[in-house]
Amino acid sequence: MSVSPESTDRAPAVFAGSAAYPTSGPGPVVSIGNFDGVHLGHRWLLDKVVDRARALGVPSCIYTFDPPPRVVLAPSLVRPRIVAWPERVRLLGEAGIDQVVVERFTRAFAQHPPSWFVDEILGRRLRPSAMVVGYDFRFGRARAGDLALIRSRLPDLPIEQVDAHDVDGVVSSSRIRDLVAAGDMRTARRLLGRPHRIHGTVVPGDKRGRTIGFPTANLESAAELVPPAGVYAVRARVDGGPWRDAVANLGVRPTFDKDGFSIEVHVLDFRGDIYGAQVEVEFLARLRSEQRFADILALQAQIRRDIEHARACLTEPA
Repeated sequence: MSVSPESTDRAPAVFAGSAAYPTSGPGPVVSIGNFDGVHLGHRWLLDKVVDRARALGVPSCIYTFDPPPRVVLAPSLVRPRIVAWPERVRLLGEAGIDQVVVERFTRAFAQHPPSWFVDEILGRRLRPSAMVVGYDFRFGRARAGDLALIRSRLPDLPIEQVDAHDVDGVVSSSRIRDLVAAGDMRTARRLLGRPHRIHGTVVPGDKRGRTIGFPTANLESAAELVPPAGVYAVRARVDGGPWRDAVANLGVRPTFDKDGFSIEVHVLDFRGDIYGAQVEVEFLARLRSEQRFADILALQAQIRRDIEHARACLTEPA
């Protein structure tokens, strides 16, 4: 899928709930969903939302929940988020979305029947000029609401339902989570339309990388979806600076008998003290699994091979 040339990195307006949505002005084109990852399947739908809104001369609007309903209603089934909320809003803005309405989801809200949602949230608060929804769209308590209900209660509202976007199968957030969890960063990248990223703060480590000639930034990250232990070809940027080629080691560093999962990034051809810096890391390819080496010399030799392998991966076309 190609991204519309009119896409923008302008930040959308964010409203804290539908009650805060403006009571005057043109009704937006609305889509409802979680949009975790803002992947190619989402972009397929978002392009249609933006195109319809521009044709009508009204805002494009995403209505979503925080926390997602499953967190409140079925916490044992919750899966890690692909991207945190600030990143999700930024990506929606890049897709051309003008407005994001974030409804606080509670058990009390969940008790409302689907008919109340249509009448109150759509009919009175958002007042959409049109809607665009996904192929599997359902809403309301027990997911009992569907397009037939909306059409029966808002008969003059145009609604377009978009087919699933297919890339060797339906593109979905669940599928992408499984790919990242398996370390298949190449396929995850194809479905996301960009590499999977995590963010972190550089914190002091044991400085062992520096002593063996390969200084690393030790990241403390709140990312929920992190690839499994292994060595990866990545790109990294520090405090919003330029993207630089790098190698990341995720795991427990068995050669040094360390405990606890760590994220260490060696930025190629870079020197500098970046303690406390904010670092973004995007994963291009998994190079190998984590392993124990007989001695430091063997580890150094493997790191050199990893760097050469990473350079080759990072020069491959997307």
